[in-house]
Amino acid sequence: MYRPQNFAEDRLDVLINAIRNIQFAAIVTPTQDGIEVTHAPVVIHPGETVADTTIETHVARANPHWRAAVAAQSVAIFQGPHSYVTPSWYPSKQEHGKVVPTWTYVTVHAHGTLEAIQDDTWLARHLEELTNQNEVAREVPWAVSDAPTEFIGSLSRGIVGLRMRIDRLEGAWKLNQHKATPDRDGTARGLANAGEMEQQLSDLLTKRAPS
Repeated sequence: MYRPQNFAEDRLDVLINAIRNIQFAAIVTPTQDGIEVTHAPVVIHPGETVADTTIETHVARANPHWRAAVAAQSVAIFQGPHSYVTPSWYPSKQEHGKVVPTWTYVTVHAHGTLEAIQDDTWLARHLEELTNQNEVAREVPWAVSDAPTEFIGSLSRGIVGLRMRIDRLEGAWKLNQHKATPDRDGTARGLANAGEMEQQLSDLLTKRAPS
């Protein structure tokens, strides 16, 4: 991923937290027959180092990605909040006019090798973990055990697990941190008064130290 030094994010805890929050990935694997791409929610299992960290997901058995991906280098792309930034938010527009639009965003790339898993016990544990991390905040959480066992079993036979052992983790936080303080502040105010995603970026920009 192209990422100027101003925008590079390599802190493991920050990257893991972003993956946990974004959760949904585009998993890309080049093959002899072309490029396989699957969009799927993941569970991340953090380790003390990148090499100890794994992400897990599942795909439909009919999806050819899981066969093509075995032992192949892949990348899981996590796209966080992003937004257009208008030059009208910059005080420097009034001073000299030498400003142009840009795009702010947060993204994480996880590189590694995928492993297909068809073990029933593993799949059951994975599905429970994926469900629980999304239901935990609900007043009355739904659990896999709420559905009939035979129903879950029949659906589980139609999926295959995928586990990526991460070799490299890299992030880009493009939040105008390279701009002068007045323009950074103007960007934060503009984003804060826009939509929900823009407000998330405003919070991140405010917390992010300038380059």
